[in-house]
Amino acid sequence: MTRRHLISVDDLGDDDLHWIVRRGAEFAAGRHTGEEPLRDDVVGILFRKTSTRTRTAFAAGALRLGARIVTYGPDDLQENTGETVEDTAAVLSGMLDVLVARTAGPEAELRAYAAQHRMAVINAMSAEEHPTQALADLSTLTTRFGRLDGLRVLYVGEGNNTASALTLALSRYHDTQLHLRTPPGYGVAQRYLDRAAINAKRTGAVVEQRHDADDLPEVDVVYTTRWQTTGTVKPTPDWRTSFAPFQVDTAMMAACPGAVFMHDLPAHRGEEVTAEVLDGPSSIAFEQAEHKYHSARAVLQWCAGRS
Repeated sequence: MTRRHLISVDDLGDDDLHWIVRRGAEFAAGRHTGEEPLRDDVVGILFRKTSTRTRTAFAAGALRLGARIVTYGPDDLQENTGETVEDTAAVLSGMLDVLVARTAGPEAELRAYAAQHRMAVINAMSAEEHPTQALADLSTLTTRFGRLDGLRVLYVGEGNNTASALTLALSRYHDTQLHLRTPPGYGVAQRYLDRAAINAKRTGAVVEQRHDADDLPEVDVVYTTRWQTTGTVKPTPDWRTSFAPFQVDTAMMAACPGAVFMHDLPAHRGEEVTAEVLDGPSSIAFEQAEHKYHSARAVLQWCAGRS
């Protein structure tokens, strides 16, 4: 049995990416009910930062798939007393089959956990990338539209770890469009745009970033995230002034007629999105949140080598 790590979307081949997204949509449709492919596995859940959706999705998903779980809080491991990540991983890999970890730190820390081959490691959010969010988003869109090829997405707001993962994932599908509208100084890092551009050369996808909210394109989806990303602090004290034009309100949605609205939650009504949009008929944000549970099951099954 091969354990597989998921630290970045780029860790997935095309077939693996498509399998996880498709399986997440199948779980959402009620397929595979009662199957327990992880019955003999133990899954560790390590969260050093707050989480509602991701932590619950992976814990519930592991239980539904038949696994047992061990949970760790931010102060539970001996890393707090100086034990190295490598030593911790060597110990845990002799007891766990899968480790789901949210460190909110650099990706390199998760790579250190993954420097062994007995225990699969899943990135439940690092400072740079939130891969499981992107996979849940693509499963949501698959369920909603019945396809991903050719979909057009407008992402508005900070180019954070959610945006980075979405950039890498959506560009892997044919003829998709991702229009990133981010405040000056808060865009998706160039290294993610460069990696997406490599994908786009073979898929025909379009990924473009602008730092204004003018002349919005015709799209199928408008997507935003909270302005104050979990575990981060803005470097400029007047950052809200730069972000204000990027609020998703009824006027912005009217400029994108027919588009659905997505948000990875938690949301702050009146900041990145108005209540009228988040709670309105175009919003699928809470359907998207439920998909984190369905997608988590798909990720767990793939990483545990049970696919």
